[in-house]
Parts: sequence; structure tokens; C-alpha cells
Amino acid sequence: MAKRSTTRNAQGGGSIRQRKDGRWEARYTVGRDPGTGKQIQKSIYGATQKEVRQKLQQVCTDINNGIFTEPSKLTVAAWFDIWLSEYNGNVKPYTLKSYEENTRNYIKPAFGAVKLAALTYPMVQKFINSLKEETNEHRTLSPKTIKNIHGVLHKGLQQAVLIGYLRFNPADNCTLPRIEQRQVKPLEQEEIGLFLEVIRGDRFESLFLVDLFTGLRQGEILGLTWDNIDFARKTIYVCHQLQRGTAKGSGYSLTSLKNSKTRKITAADTVMKTLWEHRKRQFEERERAADRWKSDIPNLVFTNEFGGHLTHVTVWKHFHELIERAGITGVRFHDLRHTYAVSSLQAGDDIKTVQENLGHHAAAFTMDVYGHVTERMKLNSAERMENYIQTFTNEKRS
Repeated sequence: MAKRSTTRNAQGGGSIRQRKDGRWEARYTVGRDPGTGKQIQKSIYGATQKEVRQKLQQVCTDINNGIFTEPSKLTVAAWFDIWLSEYNGNVKPYTLKSYEENTRNYIKPAFGAVKLAALTYPMVQKFINSLKEETNEHRTLSPKTIKNIHGVLHKGLQQAVLIGYLRFNPADNCTLPRIEQRQVKPLEQEEIGLFLEVIRGDRFESLFLVDLFTGLRQGEILGLTWDNIDFARKTIYVCHQLQRGTAKGSGYSLTSLKNSKTRKITAADTVMKTLWEHRKRQFEERERAADRWKSDIPNLVFTNEFGGHLTHVTVWKHFHELIERAGITGVRFHDLRHTYAVSSLQAGDDIKTVQENLGHHAAAFTMDVYGHVTERMKLNSAERMENYIQTFTNEKRS
């Protein structure tokens, strides 16, 4: 027989005991029956005392904050409203916006009126399968989009599990469509030469050249500030990115990076020389503009002729005009980043260095994206080794 014990939680909001079947149970009070005046008690279950205690504390907090609803009466729509507003305080604005859009456009139409506790594995799987088909509500969605929608659904339901509203996550063990890795399209060596030729003397020449040889994301290079460039050490610190706010009418501001991790890039001499010359030109522009120089975001490296920030659309349009002029097709601004990565690998940089310079969360991800490049390098290495071996065999024969 399992040992039974009862203990009060730190806030005094309920009791915890171990059941005969080995599971732990926490009981909490949600109010009083208006007819009898007796307390209405509910239970939360878990595998360990610690798990149940954490769930109980969260439920008590929700009751005190006035956002608690009995799981048996809570709909999926009502729960996701609570989850979006109360449990995503540390999420970046653009990420939260995507959560809200996926909830509004897909999750609520499918499950909005369903009781949270009634949601099952088959219901979620059927929903995922339906996203692959075109309907009156939506077009056929890509595997990546479906994965993102499932991710929001799973994350929201997992929070419900953590606080005891659900015993299990109905979005677990879901079969998702396979995502085909999009083939990266870096500039070929000849195309790099054409691109450098066409940008020569252009107002954005420095921006495009620096991006091509550092691999910064568009928001990162537009948000680069002079205090993050160390000319003495030939170092660029990537600390933030330029993004537009999600609310209607919001302006641009510097926000944290995609993975919130600052990184350091030791840049090539050409890159640092380009930045130094660009800085001198910026000083000259500032003197010419005089009181018309308005730095809405101070200390930016790349600005318009009056000190204001550049927008993503402006840079994107200008880039495509230059690419067309160079006679290069099918290339996006983001492909400058891919070009840098491929060039680095081909120049002999190890995968860990490339990963850190790009700001990927793991070297495995870098290998996954650029695996075709490293395979080609392995073949070249094998050919060099063969040529080396032949020098010995040829000597032996002679």
C-alpha cells in the first residue's frame, strides 16, 4: 500500500496527499454551494508531489487574480484568450502576434466552442489533416505553416496541463506533414562579381557589401549601431534588430535578436574599411543636412540622407532593382546571408564558427541547412587526398 500523506501548500489554498494508486492529489476550493453553504472542492492529479504542488499554486494564483475558470466549463476559445493575455509576457511582440493570428484564423474556428477537457488526440489529428486541404475557410497550407499552427496549439494546451486544467496534452503525438528543406540559393562566384559591380557607387553600396560578407539578417544590419563596432579589434557586435511594432500605427524601434543572444563577428579587413569610409560619408551628410538631420533612433550605421532609419521595404525594393540590373534572377535579400555562409565554408571556416557568426541556435541546424555545401567540400577533400596519394605511387613507379 502506498504511503499516504497530507500537507498544506505555502499559500494555504488547498491540501496535497498521495493516493493509494501512487499518484498525488491536490484539492482546492473554488467557492461555496449557494444552496448548502458548503465548500466546492476540486482535485488536481500528478505523478509527483512537486508537480501537483506547482499546479496547485498556479490554480490558487489564478483564483486570486480572478482569471480562474473550472476546466469542465472552459472552452478552447476561452482558454486560449486567457493563455494569450496572461501567459505570454516574455514573448516577443512579433511572436505573440503570430500566436494571436494562428489562434484567430485556425484554432478558434476549429475548436472554439469545444470544451477544453473534451479535446482528444483524434480531434487534433483530424484538424491537422484538414489544414492540408483547401476549404472555403483557407487555402492549402504549407507543411511549415501547419507545423507553426500545431506549435501554437500545443504550447497553449501544454500550459493548461501545467496548471492542472488538462490531464494530458491532446496535441502530443500528432503526425505532422513532412517539411521539405528549402534549397538555399546563394550567389555563385560569377554572380558575386556582377553584384559587386552593379552596387559600386550606389547609395546602399556599403550596406549590401557589409551584409554580403557578414551574413547579418536584414533587421540586424538595419539595426546596427556605431557603438557596436570596434574598429581597433575588427569586431562587430550584433546586439539588436530593427523592427516595426505590431500595433496599428506603430513605428520602428530596436528590439532583441531572434534568439535573444548577442554575438560577436570578427570581420574581414574589407568590411571594416567599408564601414570606416561609410562613417566618414555619414558625417559629411550630417553636416550638409544641418538641422534637418533627425535621428529618430540614435547612432544607426545605415540611415537615409537625413539621419532617419531605413525601412525593410525600401532596402528590399532597392536590392531587387540592382539584382535585375545585374541580370541575376531568383535571388532574395536573405540570400546574401546564405552566400556569406557558403563562402565561409568554402573558404575553410569550420561549421561551429559559421554557426556562431550566423547566430544559429546549434551547429546541427547549420549543418542541416548547408549540408550540401559540406558534402561538396568532402568530395573536393577526397580528390585532393587522391592527388596527394598519387604523388607517392608515381614516385614509386619511376
